[in-house]
Amino acid sequence: MSKKKILIHSNHCKALTGFGKNIKNVLIHLQKTGKYDLVEFANGIRWGDPSLSNLPWDCEGSLPADTATLKKLQKDPQLARSAGYGAEMIDKIIEREKPDIYIGAEDIWAFSGYTKKTWWNKINCMIWTTLDSLPILPDAIKSAPEIKNYYTWADFARKSLNETGQKHVKTLHGTLDVSNFYKMSPENKSSIRARQNLSETDFIIGFVFRNQLRKSVPNLLEGFKIFCQQNPECNAKLLLHTHWGEGWDISRLITEKKLDSSKILTTYFCKECKEYEIKPFSREELDCKFCGAEKSQVTTSTKSGVDESQLNEIYNLMDAYCHPFTSGGQEIPIQEAKLAELVTLVTNYSCGEDCCVPEAESLPLSWTEYREPGTQFIKASTDPKSIASQLRKLRSMKPSKREKMGERARQFVIDNYSTEVVGKKLEQILDEMPKIKWDFNFKTEERDANYQPPEIESDSDWIKDLYKNILKVEINEIDDGHKHWMERLSKDMTRESVLRYFKGVADKENKDNKKTDLTELLDQDDAGKRLLIVMPERIGDVYLSTSLLPNIRKQYPEYNIYFATQPQYFEILDGNPFIHKCIPYHDSLANLPLMEGSGDHEGYFEIAFIPFLGTQRIVNFPHNGKDKIQFDICT
Repeated sequence: MSKKKILIHSNHCKALTGFGKNIKNVLIHLQKTGKYDLVEFANGIRWGDPSLSNLPWDCEGSLPADTATLKKLQKDPQLARSAGYGAEMIDKIIEREKPDIYIGAEDIWAFSGYTKKTWWNKINCMIWTTLDSLPILPDAIKSAPEIKNYYTWADFARKSLNETGQKHVKTLHGTLDVSNFYKMSPENKSSIRARQNLSETDFIIGFVFRNQLRKSVPNLLEGFKIFCQQNPECNAKLLLHTHWGEGWDISRLITEKKLDSSKILTTYFCKECKEYEIKPFSREELDCKFCGAEKSQVTTSTKSGVDESQLNEIYNLMDAYCHPFTSGGQEIPIQEAKLAELVTLVTNYSCGEDCCVPEAESLPLSWTEYREPGTQFIKASTDPKSIASQLRKLRSMKPSKREKMGERARQFVIDNYSTEVVGKKLEQILDEMPKIKWDFNFKTEERDANYQPPEIESDSDWIKDLYKNILKVEINEIDDGHKHWMERLSKDMTRESVLRYFKGVADKENKDNKKTDLTELLDQDDAGKRLLIVMPERIGDVYLSTSLLPNIRKQYPEYNIYFATQPQYFEILDGNPFIHKCIPYHDSLANLPLMEGSGDHEGYFEIAFIPFLGTQRIVNFPHNGKDKIQFDICT
């Protein structure tokens, strides 16, 4: 019996994000079982990217390969964000791979409109998502009845959805490779501190995070300030392992709060030699003291930073781990710190509730409620006094008690978040899903480029109407696209110009969706003997290009000549004895690496001539080294 094919859609497995780490663990685990045929659909990577071929499983990018298409999408923030999550290519990958099971592991809005897809109820679909705030996002509740296999990363979200009547929603935590994080020996800890010019008597408080506004950096700095004032004898230092070039302006906050900047540390990472250094922040792009490379040291980000072995060393530098935040889907660094047997201070809200249960051995941080404008979500403002108080409690704790708490915290993570435990649960879910017989037609819902909106007084309702009836997308007031067009209408655009844009997008999508698979247009018995000429327009150029055909036939008598142009010009070529077949032009036909092959992609033609493109715009002359020269150049 053939294996079930599973399409897993998330951040790329090499991305240094929570989603990226999780999906890497999942893919490795599932591959080791040998039970499944795996395909990764990687967000943020272009379709056909050759770097995706160097993986132990099949992988495809979720962004359109065509630059012009991407530029057009970027004019609308809603479409740009959707494309980043794979909305433009999801139908194509589903149709190509024909999976038995689709797993979407992303933020819930990444799957907007998916439940309306023609394939959604014809294959096994599972959404594995992070929800971080109460009340639960209305779209997450609205779509729940249509998501048969609905899993959240945090139990607080599952409970809230269950309370709304969605009893089928379950919790499945994100995964961690527990072997990567562990408590090091006292000797090794001392050695690491010495390498980083840190004293044994330093009391180091750490926070590992992406520098986003939902990470409560101001509250942590204030709490650290209070702790230092109340404990002047303690040589406390705060290690912020993050990128200082995004999110909070940490340097400014340090100055505002009149903190000693020498006590605020960060991790510098060398892009050349990959060594890291712990020290106070000064600026980005420092010269590396290890390899001497200029401007190579930067603070860590999702694109470049320490590996997990180095990160484990950094956790082991710490005496305490403090994670204050407004809300979060799981906050994986909390679990990583627990695996290193650190006592963790965690905001007791959102996913933090999962790590503040008694068996997790956290020190809960109290908070006050504030509401996020627009969404009206409840957010937590972590109390700086609570941070200071819990740090004092931890510092005064007997070493034996701290060690016991650390041991139990590690076991809690192993039991609830390890790849082995979560992976087994996922296997059970997948094994209970039936294989799919792909005997149904695949058709994308057509966009309505001819739609005329009714008279709607409210600009807000009018924009939502355009998305719904022209692009077949449901949006609300908090979506980026809605915000963008409301702003444009208030500043520099009329309803007529916005309507033209939407109709243009709809027309383009319809044309793209209607295009036939290239393999269906080619003969099946001439593989390796095909030659392509691309001249999409205009009538004069198409006609003049036929003058090249006799000579091309003379040079390549064994090849079938395919001519790609707009269908309205086919009659010009009808009956031409040198043309084997005319095929309708599409932008992908001007992509030479795609046509002739690149990397593991074999291509469709041995040789493709694309005379309408200038050689300075795109390389269009390799031809697999099989083209022939009719003249000699003598020097």
